[in-house]
Amino acid sequence: MKASWNGAVLAESDDTVVVENNHYFPIESINREFFAASPLTSRCAWKGTASYYSIEVDGKRNENAAWFYPEPLQAAEQIRGRVAFWKGVVVA
Repeated sequence: MKASWNGAVLAESDDTVVVENNHYFPIESINREFFAASPLTSRCAWKGTASYYSIEVDGKRNENAAWFYPEPLQAAEQIRGRVAFWKGVVVA
């Protein structure tokens, strides 16, 4: 699987975990040069608290376009150390 946005490959891996139709990529597979930490968090009742990254490519910014669960709840342990995407990021 490959995640891309604005002509850049953000992550690529043959080891994704699909949860709620989202591919979670191993954190080691992301191209960190495009990621900037975001202060945003959100809460899911069964996954826990999500943290976000904004994506920056060629001077364009996609706010909070990637998320991860630093300390997922037990029911979501399979996505620990993984990142998922939305907001126009193409995963194919």
